[in-house]
Amino acid sequence: EVQLVESGGGSVQAGGSLRLSCTASGFTFDDPDMGWYRQAPGNEREGVAHISTASQTKYYSDSVKGRFTISRDSAKNTLYLQMNDLNVEDTAVYYCARGPAGTWSDSSWKDATRYDYWGQGTQVTVSS
Repeated sequence: EVQLVESGGGSVQAGGSLRLSCTASGFTFDDPDMGWYRQAPGNEREGVAHISTASQTKYYSDSVKGRFTISRDSAKNTLYLQMNDLNVEDTAVYYCARGPAGTWSDSSWKDATRYDYWGQGTQVTVSS
């Protein structure tokens, strides 16, 4: 059974940092691409970052570029999202997702329907 479990969310003041983790099981972690998405109340789920197999390619949304870093550790079957210089607009539930093997591009990774498994989400709250 495929499982994705996020952790590391919490409350932080603007300008602070958090590192999210997503522990994967039930599949070969090296095989698929992986992504981070977020959803704020009243908003659609939006792509935050995406990483290819072997970390060869990384994509970021414009709103987080330069502040967030996505990475993966195959030895630990874990996906990470390092978030620095957080602001109130980053407040959301953050989800990790598995992207099946295939061709991904700087536009296709933002299509949430392309991901086949999702975690339950972890809340990030940034206060001013």
